[in-house]
Amino acid sequence: MGEQTEFEEGQRAPNPGVYVEVGEARSFHTQIQNPKRITMERGDTFPETTNKNRKWKKAEKARVH
Repeated sequence: MGEQTEFEEGQRAPNPGVYVEVGEARSFHTQIQNPKRITMERGDTFPETTNKNRKWKKAEKARVH
């Protein structure tokens, strides 16, 4: 079983790093303009996203192909 890569408001960060908002449709056609970026430490709680359909994802894993 793989590790979780997307997180919702209120969940705790599993690892330190920079996290960005991603949309519900992970298509390059629906990129988020100026997504929120946050720096988290392990155990920090994820804040609210700009839109209820968005989630947090570690920046290095949120690349668009």
